[in-house]
Amino acid sequence: MITHTVFFRLKHAKGSAEEKKFLTDSLALAKLPTVKNFRQLRQTSIKNNFRFGFAMEFDDEIAYNQYNLHPAHVAYVRDTWIPQVSEFMEIDYVNL
Repeated sequence: MITHTVFFRLKHAKGSAEEKKFLTDSLALAKLPTVKNFRQLRQTSIKNNFRFGFAMEFDDEIAYNQYNLHPAHVAYVRDTWIPQVSEFMEIDYVNL
């Protein structure tokens, strides 16, 4: 099992219509074939500058690679993520 996480800040103002639309549009990632347990997260502490996070799981590296190469994911990154995200950190985990 691979847990894929990404933490990020948006270019949009906090609570703006653009912020809400980005989060709504991002729910489409949960519908991609190999994605399991997709979650949208909101930062609650002041320990870093990232305001949001996404987390999801994949059965294995093959499933994760299929997600990364899926045309809908590629289009999302190009058309939604890159234009609207100002900073991010991506971390992928496997269970010990």
